Amino acid sequence: MAKINYVTLDNKKITLEGNSGSLMKLAKDNGVKGIDGECGGVCSCATCHVHVNPEHMDKAGEASEFEKDLLELNDHSNEYSRLCCQIQISDDLDGIELKVAERD
Repeated sequence: MAKINYVTLDNKKITLEGNSGSLMKLAKDNGVKGIDGECGGVCSCATCHVHVNPEHMDKAGEASEFEKDLLELNDHSNEYSRLCCQIQISDDLDGIELKVAERD
């Protein structure tokens, strides 16, 4: 069971536990404000855009080329950006912190 820390745009920290599925699904299932996942997790809408705490980038892993291309289109993207639909929960993610990204 991994503890995942989400920080909303209003700086509210929400800690959730999960052992399977994507970080987007965990957030949606628990009402994390700002994680909408409108495409259902198929990496096509960027409504689950987060900024991974720089200290935790190794936990999140590298984004795919397709994910990077989608993020390049977002004005609020930076080197810590990920789509949380593309990060699968595992024990390796325990303690990761994700800040919900602003949207246009």
